[in-house]
Amino acid sequence: MPGRGRPRGYAVIDLETTGLRPSWNDRVIEIGIVHLDPAGEVTGEWATLVNPGRDLGPQHIHGITAADIRHAPAFGEIAGAVAERLDGRVLAAHNLPFDAGFLSHEFGRLGLDTPLDHTAGVCTMAWSAQFLPGAPRSLAACCARAGVSLNGHHEALADARAAAGLLRHYLALAGPPAPWEPLIEAVRDAAWPTAGDPGTAGVRRGVAAERDPHFLTRIADRPPAPPRPEAATSYLALLDQALLDHHISVAESDALVRLASALGRAEAERLHLGYLAALARTVLAGGPATEDDRHELALVAALLGLPPEAADRALAGGPASPPPDFTRFRLSPGDLVVFTGEMDGPRDDWEWRARQAGYVPHGYVTRKVRLLVAADPDSLSAKARKARDYGIPIVTPDAFARMLGQAY
Repeated sequence: MPGRGRPRGYAVIDLETTGLRPSWNDRVIEIGIVHLDPAGEVTGEWATLVNPGRDLGPQHIHGITAADIRHAPAFGEIAGAVAERLDGRVLAAHNLPFDAGFLSHEFGRLGLDTPLDHTAGVCTMAWSAQFLPGAPRSLAACCARAGVSLNGHHEALADARAAAGLLRHYLALAGPPAPWEPLIEAVRDAAWPTAGDPGTAGVRRGVAAERDPHFLTRIADRPPAPPRPEAATSYLALLDQALLDHHISVAESDALVRLASALGRAEAERLHLGYLAALARTVLAGGPATEDDRHELALVAALLGLPPEAADRALAGGPASPPPDFTRFRLSPGDLVVFTGEMDGPRDDWEWRARQAGYVPHGYVTRKVRLLVAADPDSLSAKARKARDYGIPIVTPDAFARMLGQAY
């Protein structure tokens, strides 16, 4: 894909990544691109999440969920769209060596050579020394000094828009010609590879909420059939594991739908009501239900796709068929527990808390492991994939903290 003669201005980019070093298998997970004409006016923008095929790193920083990432294309699927949007333009970014290095590495994984070079672009962080003297170098600080809006920091398109605003500010201060004018002419000869369909649509944050309906609605209706206690028991055991952290992940949802295919939706709803009734009986066995008890049962009812009044009916002893006997999940002293992802607090602290409760932290997932604690229950990490293969429950750190409280 050769450069197309007349330079078309700038492509301001920002990336969110799983970490800081592509040489350590860190990957791009979101890209935002804003087009500016040579005068600095915005002419277009584009963004997408990118599925890295691994865990997402510091999610507390970038805020991207694995549930959304599962709908996103791999970099190979959007390489053509990226190349098309960079061809014939001067690359710009806040910390250009970082972004250009990661992009170059992603194209390199596909065996594609590109003209990406951080010395042949505009780094708004480096140029801040001239145009914003004395300002800290971070994107937020530079934007504050220049009066550029930064909404949604650490979202790729929002940060690309902010960097584009800084570039426009620099162009206004410099006046023509821009100090990097030779770069605009140099892109005439830059050759970009043909890298697939340039029209691939992007996938934005929040897509999981739009595309992942409640699992109960995905269970097919079936004619009434003779009871199958073994199928019901297996389904309830999986349901109990999924509800350990008061969250049904996408992977757990898929597993429940697969298992319920032998039951049908009506039977699944009956089992959900029976499960909720069993929880209510457990609560009432310890005395009158508290507000916390009522809140928890209402939450479980919602997760099961039941109407809000179902929890109140269960506590009032409303009619519900008792569920088949099944073994509820419990951790026991000596059980192996594995951790994955970047959680709130050092991993050593979580392992210490697990030991204090009598559990044994383990470094990797085997069939003997009883529980995986994941920063994101939809994690794409190798540990999470193996846990799902082995049927090992995956819970959030908050849920594990509650389990630890029960263990003391």
